[in-house]
Amino acid sequence: MLRIAVPNKGSLSGPAAEMLHEAGYQQRRESKELVIVDPANEVEFFYLRPRDIAIYVSSGKLDIGITGRDLLIDSGASAEEILPLGFARSTFRFATKPGTANGVEDLGGTTIATSYEGIVAKHLADKGVDASVVHLDGAVETAIELGVAQVIADVVETGTSLRNAGLQVIGEPIMQSEAVVIRRTGADADEPKVQQFLRRLQGVLVARTYVMMDYDCRAEHLERAVALTPGLESPTVSPLHNEGWVAVRAMVPAKDAQRIMDDLYALGARAILTTAIHACRL
Repeated sequence: MLRIAVPNKGSLSGPAAEMLHEAGYQQRRESKELVIVDPANEVEFFYLRPRDIAIYVSSGKLDIGITGRDLLIDSGASAEEILPLGFARSTFRFATKPGTANGVEDLGGTTIATSYEGIVAKHLADKGVDASVVHLDGAVETAIELGVAQVIADVVETGTSLRNAGLQVIGEPIMQSEAVVIRRTGADADEPKVQQFLRRLQGVLVARTYVMMDYDCRAEHLERAVALTPGLESPTVSPLHNEGWVAVRAMVPAKDAQRIMDDLYALGARAILTTAIHACRL
């Protein structure tokens, strides 16, 4: 039975549970449940603190886990990313008072406050910068005002909270994070149950990204229509009862669907429909 670690709370928990449900896996009904067994899919889910998941997976006690790329790197655990999941995205940046520094190269000799000292220490080492890193939990913006540090490193979304604290972002992003599937470093990459799990999640990702588009068009316009809807391999084309017309079906990116419908209509296509894709295998 495949043993999988899942975030028990926080911004990763809800989207992870939703994705697993879409992939056909049983999920817990109450937040108090720490372990559930899905016998039909031969999977056992363990609901753990997101920061601990990489440690459990690296120990070999659990086969794979869902956590944040930031938490994986920050843990220093012997685990590796095998599939990005596209949710819980965040950006890590340095920030300080205006005029203090322009980039990471100016941070030598400073003290940097962060909740992710593993990430920051690795980034500084990679850049050859000698600075001190102090760990703080929670909001770190006040660390500079209270004299604990000259610089902070934290998740930045709009930058509003930093500006309200009189700080500005400096340098390039430290890293871009999102939810990822991880496994123990060196684990069997071709283990059948793991590959099946990954295929299901990849199917969910594709289903969320694409829609199915159907339309009718005149045969003489088919080549131009197909150029707009090439599909993943090629579209399905079927003759209609009315001579000179064909029906076309293809997967198209959801974000482009309305524009493609406009272009098809201008080309003379009619009965243009889009439908959601609930699951797929490619």
